[in-house]
Amino acid sequence: MNVLLIDDHPMLNAGIVSILEQTGIFTVCAQAQSLREAINIIEKTDTQPAASMPSLIILDMLLGEDNGLDFLPVLENFCKNKKIPKPPVLVCSALGDSFKIQTALKLGAAGFLSKAGGKDELLKAIDTILCGKVYVSSEVNIKLKENSSVYAKFSRREIDVIDLIKEKKSNKQIAKMLSINLRTVENYISKIYFKTGFSSREEVQKL
Repeated sequence: MNVLLIDDHPMLNAGIVSILEQTGIFTVCAQAQSLREAINIIEKTDTQPAASMPSLIILDMLLGEDNGLDFLPVLENFCKNKKIPKPPVLVCSALGDSFKIQTALKLGAAGFLSKAGGKDELLKAIDTILCGKVYVSSEVNIKLKENSSVYAKFSRREIDVIDLIKEKKSNKQIAKMLSINLRTVENYISKIYFKTGFSSREEVQKL
């Protein structure tokens, strides 16, 4: 079973490759250390006869200065346009930001694995998502359940704005990154304040 590994940490990658290939089931067919490299690998499956869509993708949430989650809608659209099944994506991160994890799941990730987990949890997570189920590291899953009522309040675009506020981006930066005007950003923030009862960006950053 072919695996695409997207992570910019070579030593960690070597460990994951070793764990997967020792099973005799998985082969890491390609690796990418940036968002652009990952997208290029997926696009090659359409232009090169020898290339094929991987059966599983392991994706780091942070790729240098790039947001690894930006890969998810690209993969979704590619598979939809080509009318091919989308491989399950296991998002990994050293960060346990429950809001970003919720965003990953809404964008179509099949699961989230904390990098603090070991070999057994990695294989358990992979087995779970290959069976069509969602996997989330246990300690993170508790946070998600605790905050589920909060997440349900927001639209996908509001979550995008919240994510950027949590990264301490200004309204002008948010507008540029989301390709919307400044007034629209202000409207989204007003809605977020109304839905949460918050009155400051600092409170939003603690979500």
